[in-house]
Amino acid sequence: MASKNSSNGDNQTTTKPPPLPSPLRFSKFFQSNMRILVTGGAGFIGSHLVDRLMENEKNEVIVADNYFTGSKDNLKKWIGHPRFELIRHDVTEPLLVEVDQIYHLACPASPIFYKYNPVKTIKTNVIGTLNMLGLAKRVGARILLTSTSEVYGDPLVHPQPESYWGNVNPIGVRSCYDEGKRVAETLMFDYHRQHGIEIRIARIFNTYGPRMNIDDGRVVSNFIAQALRGEPLTVQLPGTQTRSFCYVSDMVDGLIRLMEGENTGPINIGNPGEFTMLELAETVKELINPEVEIKKVENTPDDPRQRKPDITKAKELLGWEPKVKLRDGLPLMEEDFRLRLGVAKKN
Repeated sequence: MASKNSSNGDNQTTTKPPPLPSPLRFSKFFQSNMRILVTGGAGFIGSHLVDRLMENEKNEVIVADNYFTGSKDNLKKWIGHPRFELIRHDVTEPLLVEVDQIYHLACPASPIFYKYNPVKTIKTNVIGTLNMLGLAKRVGARILLTSTSEVYGDPLVHPQPESYWGNVNPIGVRSCYDEGKRVAETLMFDYHRQHGIEIRIARIFNTYGPRMNIDDGRVVSNFIAQALRGEPLTVQLPGTQTRSFCYVSDMVDGLIRLMEGENTGPINIGNPGEFTMLELAETVKELINPEVEIKKVENTPDDPRQRKPDITKAKELLGWEPKVKLRDGLPLMEEDFRLRLGVAKKN
């Protein structure tokens, strides 16, 4: 079993073999398509993952999304395609579909959305993950959870390796997301050990690119939208807090490699290039609108001071590392935001 490769603790043995996949997988004469469910597939990362999966003619993709933060618009090129199916569904309700793989991405992932309804965020993380694990158990599917660097909280270790247990406030305004994802990881490993489910856990660090929600409160989308509108770039105090930004195409590549590989994870997937918020603002200003000013504003509680992945495991076990540099990724995102905001480029 792949469980011996679990990154944390030595006693990750399973008591049961994995449930058998569909008999279609063992057909001698006809190689059936791989049926893949993507929850949250109408969202930012989910829709890019769907694009990549649909490029393979042997994949049939089913997306389940409740459109709380996702949009049908992100999937418009696949609607009506014979290998694609879109279901309006909330993962907090059980879903019965015959699939071989599950990419479980469904969850609001920016503070504006998860603080808007913290109880719903917890339900999505906990009941949603339970429902998807129940589905994986019934149909013998392999399941990948997109967890988050937020499981490390405000880290006391830098950069963060997968073996670090984190420093999380259990009763803060962000806890619905941080602790929700921590419980989701717990559930994944409990189903793995108790029922033999094939699991994969990715800990995603900050990701950016086209199709991000324009006003989602995340720093890259904020800065680009502000620069395009000619508004001041609002840097939360002190401005020295750091983040690392991974371009979405690199992220999708990492997720697929993790799903296809033999390691349960958890594995950090992110870009170790670290920037302070002021440096990011200066870069956006330089690339997009040199006229705008940079303004410092009050911070939100529990904002981590540092965030940088240790991606040693991803390199060794998946042969993965990010390729797109921030300076190359930002203009691609700018182009997308210009189209959606209707702001033409000045010559």
